[in-house]
Amino acid sequence: MSRAKSDAAHMGGTSDREGPVRFESVQGRLVIAAAALGSGVAFLDGSVVNTALPSIQRQFDASLAGQQWVVTGYLLTLGSLLVVGGSLGDLFGRRRVFVLGLVGFAVTSLLCGLAPNLSVLIGARIAQGVSAAALVPGSLAMLSAVFHPDDRSRAIGAWSGLSTVSSAIGPFLGGWLIDTISWRWIFLINPVLIAAAVWMAQRFVPETRSGTAVRRIDIPGALALSAGLAGVVFALIEGPPKRWEASAVLAGILGAAALAAFVVIEGRSSSPMVPLSLFRSKRFAGTNAATFVIWGALGAVFFLLTIHLQNDLGYSALEAGAASLPVTVLMMLFAARSGAIAQRIGPRLQMVVGPLVVATGFALMSRIAPGSRYLTTVLPPVFVFGLGLVITVAPLTATVLAAVSDQYAGVGSAINNAVARVASLLAIAVLPSLAGIASTDPTSLGNGFSRAMWICAALSVVGSLICTLTIFNTKLAE
Repeated sequence: MSRAKSDAAHMGGTSDREGPVRFESVQGRLVIAAAALGSGVAFLDGSVVNTALPSIQRQFDASLAGQQWVVTGYLLTLGSLLVVGGSLGDLFGRRRVFVLGLVGFAVTSLLCGLAPNLSVLIGARIAQGVSAAALVPGSLAMLSAVFHPDDRSRAIGAWSGLSTVSSAIGPFLGGWLIDTISWRWIFLINPVLIAAAVWMAQRFVPETRSGTAVRRIDIPGALALSAGLAGVVFALIEGPPKRWEASAVLAGILGAAALAAFVVIEGRSSSPMVPLSLFRSKRFAGTNAATFVIWGALGAVFFLLTIHLQNDLGYSALEAGAASLPVTVLMMLFAARSGAIAQRIGPRLQMVVGPLVVATGFALMSRIAPGSRYLTTVLPPVFVFGLGLVITVAPLTATVLAAVSDQYAGVGSAINNAVARVASLLAIAVLPSLAGIASTDPTSLGNGFSRAMWICAALSVVGSLICTLTIFNTKLAE
């Protein structure tokens, strides 16, 4: 076997180009750019929509529950199908599935931008999540599969930084589009960005697939997970404002039953969507558990903060988006360096300390109230929160991939992405009610915002404790 073919086999599949890609090469930078731009569009839509919610509420007279569905409809299908998307990439080619996901995302973005009412918008967002489920896991799996093992952590760090920048810059860019044109343009701009990502992927990204992938897709598992999450989320969103009518209670019971069935199906399937054996790794299980609580907190904060700034503090959409710019700057400057540090010293220290810094930022956000000044009350917690993300994101992502064999690169990254999206989905559905925020009053968060931030801070502390107990230093490239 030639050296190039041996390297391709080591990376977990076949490749159209000879040899692994190196970080410092022109091709390496363009591979990262394609992956980050593709996943970044999906992440951007996940964050920019939060900035648009007050405008959508005004145009369509949407309740808080309606606004929740605009966000959770997307997260529902994304979280349910991410692992299927990763499996499809392992089986049929990671670049191919990534590109197909990009094309589907462009089409559904147009549908969102042209939606005539709230119901159509929610339906288009649900379809958009299906397309995102194909492209998001592919972006990270491509990096893990095509880069040389010595460069993977740096590449993932750069990807994490650029992708998170997309999430952070989304509210700023979206705010400008909302204020100057219309909220619809946060979706209509996507096809232009996607065209660039498709061109780079087709031109510079080697095709890879798992040579040992089982040629079956776990349809029963995907259906059970989707039905389970849909039922639980429907109950959590619609139950409180409707005083837990029979329909909400029944949906919750059926959803919980479907989730239990999902676990049984995965345990008995010969080609499970989520191989339960992966969770025998303490590192993999612990990192995903930490991801669940930390990203649940992140999802709730991103959802509530931009609404709070606009509705309660009188910010314009652009001002609310610009409020998060420190996060963008910090991630852009230091995310790749954070990944390099984790590569050198191991991930444990950063994964224990990072969530505590994030929790500190959330605790400080609890002081944001009507009349608060940006420089003294809003900027400090946003800066601390961004610093915590810099410390946490790259080593957490690299640790997940290091905990699985190369043949499960797509599934492993998809599981972690799915855990993050499902956590955000459930947090957005349940946290407003838990914090005492009335879903029948979409114009004010009141005292509930402060309580919500303290809950999110507690979740981040739990994430740090999980990392303390489950993450130990080994080389991330192994």
